[in-house]
Amino acid sequence: MTAAVRRTGLLLINLGTPDEPTTPAVRRYLREFLGDPRVLDMNGIGRALLLNLIILPTRPAKSAHAYQSIWDAKRGSPLMYHSQDLAAGVAAQLGAPWQVELAMRYGSPSIPDAITRLRDCTRIVVLPLFPQYASSSTGTAVARVMELAGAAWNVPPIDLVPAFFDDPGFIASFEAVAKPVLAAFRQDHVLFSYHGLPERHIRKSDPTGTTCLTDGCCDRFATANCYRAQCYATTRSLVPLLGLAEGAYSTCFQSRLGKTPWIQPFTDVLLDEIAKKGVKRLAVMCPAFVADCLETIEEIGMRAKEQFLAAGGEDLVLVPSLNATPVWVDAVSAIARRHAATI
Repeated sequence: MTAAVRRTGLLLINLGTPDEPTTPAVRRYLREFLGDPRVLDMNGIGRALLLNLIILPTRPAKSAHAYQSIWDAKRGSPLMYHSQDLAAGVAAQLGAPWQVELAMRYGSPSIPDAITRLRDCTRIVVLPLFPQYASSSTGTAVARVMELAGAAWNVPPIDLVPAFFDDPGFIASFEAVAKPVLAAFRQDHVLFSYHGLPERHIRKSDPTGTTCLTDGCCDRFATANCYRAQCYATTRSLVPLLGLAEGAYSTCFQSRLGKTPWIQPFTDVLLDEIAKKGVKRLAVMCPAFVADCLETIEEIGMRAKEQFLAAGGEDLVLVPSLNATPVWVDAVSAIARRHAATI
């Protein structure tokens, strides 16, 4: 075999973003995203009714306005260009015989197109860029890859990188990004704010159906694929590295929607409670996101800051995500090399 034939593929997958910050573009994106049964996990008729009669007639315009507030005039969506920069950095570091491709689970660049571009690779490492496992993020990305790869006549060896919530490189990357910000800001408290999930998603990840969301279950890691437990584990890994004392930090969950129960504590509720306790300077880290996006820049950096100041706080700083920082490029490259060696 020649070196070209032995090329190894690396597929980096993030969630996705609208092509433009407009109502029609956001509507197309939300139709694909929320039409996924792993995201809105209900019967098909109920999902279609909810999507077409309630969500799509109203939410796209509101979301488009939010996207407009973070959209870069030259580069577009932060999630997209940070992910592109990461892919380029990792490709440069890995070099030949690697081929690095970026895909979004929803929207462009698509997973089908990326799989096509990797068709000449003799093996593929698939790295969903979601630190903590959820069926609505990692699960749906992996399922789509396997569906497409399995349809090919020649199915290449594929290595699926699992959730990396406690990977030393991931933790060290967030430490490297956060430490200078925290040292300069001199906060009174740190919030570790993760994306929320409906409680039913957590319970469905429990094979026994009896353990998740009971007292202390996340502390003892009762279920291996429990998203909430993995979030708390990430916090526990970062706290000593950042020199945070007990009581000087909290873990919480943002972005809840609808009337069904979501995992707690809620970020927006904690913002008011912390301000009432006298915290004046609040730093927020979002370790469920490896690239800054709507949920970090707009939801936390803008809306959460406004809420905290209205509740009596003096300042709130959003710690940037990992984006394409050199330490994160190094960590992703190391993860790829390590998993390629196991195939």
